[in-house]
Amino acid sequence: MAEFFELNAGERLEALTQAADTSGRPPHLLEKDVWVVWVLRHLFGAPYAQHLVFKGGTSLSKAYGVIQRFSEDVDLTYDIRAIAGDLIEQAGTPLPANKSQEKKWSKEIRTRLADWVLNEVAPGLQRDLEQHRLSAAVRVEEDKVFINYPSLTSGTGYVSSAVMLEFGARSTGEPSEPRTVHCDAAAHLPGLLFPQATPLVMRAERTFWEKATAIHVFCKQGAFRGGDRFARHWHDVTRLDTAGYADRAIADKGLAKAVADHKHIFFPEKNTEGMWIDYHSAVTGELQLVPEERALNSLAADYQHMVDDGLFLEEVETFESLLQKCQAIQAKANRA
Repeated sequence: MAEFFELNAGERLEALTQAADTSGRPPHLLEKDVWVVWVLRHLFGAPYAQHLVFKGGTSLSKAYGVIQRFSEDVDLTYDIRAIAGDLIEQAGTPLPANKSQEKKWSKEIRTRLADWVLNEVAPGLQRDLEQHRLSAAVRVEEDKVFINYPSLTSGTGYVSSAVMLEFGARSTGEPSEPRTVHCDAAAHLPGLLFPQATPLVMRAERTFWEKATAIHVFCKQGAFRGGDRFARHWHDVTRLDTAGYADRAIADKGLAKAVADHKHIFFPEKNTEGMWIDYHSAVTGELQLVPEERALNSLAADYQHMVDDGLFLEEVETFESLLQKCQAIQAKANRA
């Protein structure tokens, strides 16, 4: 049985087109998905895999099958205990004791992480690409790695022909578990072999609180740091709710507190009035998932961009319906 990447460019394009016709999914998304899984297979077969955790929206889509949208980038946590064991040993905990210590830890971890990405992750990826005679190129920007591949297909431009790996190293990534990941096209082309991976994945319950608190910050600030592509968080929390993960996350008070503790020390944010946003109140009765009217236009516009580029793999709900679902989750979390 032939492997997808052993085919020539024309044969790969034909395969993607056939899978697109069968699945109804855009070929440029199926193509990028293959590269995402290839990268995951590489990363979790590397010597450092035991310290790595796959997280974020792509993990919800690929590892849990919770969200029915295309998630293109790969978020990863390199265990803080592996990269900063000496700092943790002195403190006796993976959380800094105060803001001064947090600044020291964060500065040192950023330096170590960038060095690790540049000197271990990127060269390993490049060697693997060359070994398999794949013409993609690896580019590093501090704690991010971009795998730029020669695209055989095209979309609207909202989704790039590059897989971005974004690494962090200020948490343990726990709780986590191994999950198997397949390419979306594989089910529609049984005569071809596609990449497959078994990454260690952050549990969906923690991802709910990570995303819910990120939305809470947006609601308090009226903007999202990092530019566009933020409407995905609202979609994801509604799907986590439908799958039952939101209820389990809300019931787990210890997990909610752990996320709040971590964000309080490592990711402090201020609201529009210059006051510190209280993560602990967000997970204990004051969560806000629906922004004020001034921020709704940018959120609605980003949501429409996702719709236009075919990122949703199912019939998409209206923006108004999405907000209603988020309002219900907000009320449920706050009642608890």
